[in-house]
Amino acid sequence: MLRLDPPSRRIKPLTYAADFAPALTNPDAGTPDGVVGPNGKGAIKRYNVYRNNVTVSLIDALAGIFPAVQRLTGTEFFRAMARFHVRATPPASPLLFEYGRDFPAFIEQYEYARSLPWLADVARIERAWLDAYHATDVEPLAADALASVSPERLGELVFAAHPATRIVRSDYPALTIFAANRGDGSISPIEVVDPEDALITRPDMEVAVRHLPLGGAEFLISLISGEPLGVAAAKAIDACPSFDIAASVAGMIEAGVFCGITLGDA
Repeated sequence: MLRLDPPSRRIKPLTYAADFAPALTNPDAGTPDGVVGPNGKGAIKRYNVYRNNVTVSLIDALAGIFPAVQRLTGTEFFRAMARFHVRATPPASPLLFEYGRDFPAFIEQYEYARSLPWLADVARIERAWLDAYHATDVEPLAADALASVSPERLGELVFAAHPATRIVRSDYPALTIFAANRGDGSISPIEVVDPEDALITRPDMEVAVRHLPLGGAEFLISLISGEPLGVAAAKAIDACPSFDIAASVAGMIEAGVFCGITLGDA
């Protein structure tokens, strides 16, 4: 057990965390003043053990959040990279599943991961998967929700995105790489080289990851931002002239992307 004894009663108890916590993820920092063991003696060794346990716990949390990344890099490489991330980015929440939001961006800048340029996007998909899993429970849009809307007003529809909906765009085949490495089975050679856009949703309480067709990301990003269906359709067709609007809307509703619709002037 460790405690922090203030050297003076003028130090308020609220400074405990401010004094005790920062050095936990900084191996170069000394033991905070006032940290003592159960008998009132200095506790440098005890604090270092505690500091190591905190670091290991955060690395383990990252490994649990990003299993495909760890499989791609190997455990030793992953844990070394994660340790640097822990030192650079201490947790801001007591909930471990909230940790690691900055990890994909860290990977993108990590010198020793430059030979794996798609790795950060794989991490983004994994982070989106976890966020979708923990998103608020909301009933998705019913399959027949558009049946009562007159055809001439379809272009005015504004869709509300389900809280679990996420889109990850990549210049690499990150979705294919993610899918091949998320489980424990054998990995087949990946021949895809084209960019891929991933859609993450949670229909029927199960997280699903789908590949978006050309124009699909532009279409959904526009809808999620609150633009009406007509505007979103124009952007999708501009990106891909063969984009099938009707099939896409039906597919997105089936996938649980949306949870509500309104008319633009409503």
